[in-house]
Amino acid sequence: MMRTAILLALGGSLFGADLSGVWAVRGSADIAATPAYNPAFQKVWQERRKDLKAQDPATYCLPNGVVRVTNLPYKIVQTDKLVVILSEGNTHSFRRVFLDGRAHNLDLEPEAWTGDSIGKWEGDILVVDTIGFNDRTWLDSTGKPHSEAMRVVERYRRVSPTLLEIQYTVEDSKALTKPLTFTRTFDAVNRDLQEQFCTHLNHLESKK
Repeated sequence: MMRTAILLALGGSLFGADLSGVWAVRGSADIAATPAYNPAFQKVWQERRKDLKAQDPATYCLPNGVVRVTNLPYKIVQTDKLVVILSEGNTHSFRRVFLDGRAHNLDLEPEAWTGDSIGKWEGDILVVDTIGFNDRTWLDSTGKPHSEAMRVVERYRRVSPTLLEIQYTVEDSKALTKPLTFTRTFDAVNRDLQEQFCTHLNHLESKK
């Protein structure tokens, strides 16, 4: 790609600019930090934890959204103007990150499961800004809630050929009293995505 060639000509690292590959989160997919919820959303979280399986959107084959991830691999497909993130789990959901300089446009889908994502490069770091969510996804499998006012900023950095780091900053004026920031590390996976599907029994199955 043109950007990669320019970076190499300037003595930069190919791995810092190219995020392409298949990646799996290292360790737990849940968020270790406790969000600074206001009382109303703290109550929502407490109520969900009484029966997580019955209330979990994933139980009903619904999308995980942006913040919640699974331990199954993700594939990043990168071009100069678009990054696509594909999920092996969660019913093969996908995200589009537009790099063509456009502004946010919520006319088509003002409250989407994965929101509206636009990105820009800051050196070797891809900064992705996402708004336009509905309030039906969870931040992780423990039921952490958010509102439709959520804004997520992700900073993607390829640390080495086999290591990807993503820093998340979650802002939510309706749910949080201060932003939530945390980092996940992803390891390279030496295979492509496999077929999974969400069944009528409401759980993910691999192809037999």
